[in-house]
Amino acid sequence: MVDVEKDVRRVTFSLPFGIDHVHCYFLRSSSGAWTLVDTGLGSRTPEERWRPVLDALDAPVERVVVTHMHPDHVGGARDVAELTGAPVLQGREDHAQCLRAWAGRDGERFAAYWRGHGIPESHVEGIAHESERLVAAVHYVERPELLEPGDEVDGWRVELLRGHADGHIVLHRGDVLIAGDVVLNGITPQIGLYPQSRPDPLADYFTTLDRLEELAPRVAYAGHGTPVVDPAARAREIRAHHVERLAATVAALDETPRSAYDVSLSLFPGELQPTLRRFATAESLAHLEHLVGRGEARRSGSAYVAA
Repeated sequence: MVDVEKDVRRVTFSLPFGIDHVHCYFLRSSSGAWTLVDTGLGSRTPEERWRPVLDALDAPVERVVVTHMHPDHVGGARDVAELTGAPVLQGREDHAQCLRAWAGRDGERFAAYWRGHGIPESHVEGIAHESERLVAAVHYVERPELLEPGDEVDGWRVELLRGHADGHIVLHRGDVLIAGDVVLNGITPQIGLYPQSRPDPLADYFTTLDRLEELAPRVAYAGHGTPVVDPAARAREIRAHHVERLAATVAALDETPRSAYDVSLSLFPGELQPTLRRFATAESLAHLEHLVGRGEARRSGSAYVAA
């Protein structure tokens, strides 16, 4: 555990993904206890994972806040709640998406979605296998305390910053942002289009980047990588990246219908394992649908052509 600044501590857990770690944050509460933000993956042995972390604290955990419903952030929520007795707080919209994604998971519907966007059957099988592994590591809480934008959690303001996840929330106080995956150093947050999600996640994310510039915090403590110093400047860099990727997406289209998978091979060339190719396809879909909304591309069945 590391003190990243006064009354903010970070604990890091390993991940079996392309991103090999996730950060969770302890915030000192006004009562002297701790608020935990995010929880990593769920564990088959939660006592073994969490007890050394909890014992290293000088006060109990009095609440758990989940920034978004991705497995490496919500996955251990129930584990920590059961070990500490602390309530779990989650954004209302994010919790609804969490239930759709995990409680109501329909593996065949997801497989059909990826097939429909051109992913080869051999990759779909790998994606399905990895998804089943993930389901077992998502120990969400069925009835958390629900948060709305503008709520306060012990002096931290809840902001809804969409894009990486439809209901992604962050905590903001003074010049500090506890940012989840809204802004990252070194890599850009994945912006993908998934079943039952909002129709234009890239438009949502551009709005989020605008809000980051408005808030202009000194530092954002992110779910992965190093702290983001001057998040407003980083937001401008990420916006420029997506503008370039939109141009590359337009360049990948002509009058021949191309699936999102085909476009992903142009935007993300090279051999990728099935799960990473799924991410690439989902991100290509987000850019394609944004272009459709701007009139710069057209749908042709489940494929896309130049406008």
